[in-house]
Amino acid sequence: MIFSNDRNQLRQMYVNAWRKRRAKLALEPLEAQIAAVIERHPEYHKLFQKPDKALTKDFSPELGETNPFLHMGMHLAIQEQVSIDRPPGVKAVYVALLQKLGDAHDTEHRMAECLAELIWKSQRDKIQPDLNAYVVELQALLLK
Repeated sequence: MIFSNDRNQLRQMYVNAWRKRRAKLALEPLEAQIAAVIERHPEYHKLFQKPDKALTKDFSPELGETNPFLHMGMHLAIQEQVSIDRPPGVKAVYVALLQKLGDAHDTEHRMAECLAELIWKSQRDKIQPDLNAYVVELQALLLK
């Protein structure tokens, strides 16, 4: 299951999905989704060539490092939100933004910035995420 608090278990899912994709083995639907996200991020492929390092490396934003698992997890979160239109309106924004930008990957990146901001504010203020404000922020992307 992807929803786990165990960092190694989550990372192992990515490693396994990528290994199976590269070996042309059958993938479960979630594994296929994870592998597709990894494919769209060639800058992370080198990390997956050393699975032990992928599982144990700490990524430090203070040193300018992006956590690839967090980054790819944001893609998966946006894809899930769009697939179930939750919060309501997220799918309509995705469709309109995709039409405007013409690129699904870029669309997810833009939406993920809003999602990251939502999560950060929620954690900072120790409150539930304001999903209405999140959808408003997503809608604002269409005006930029």
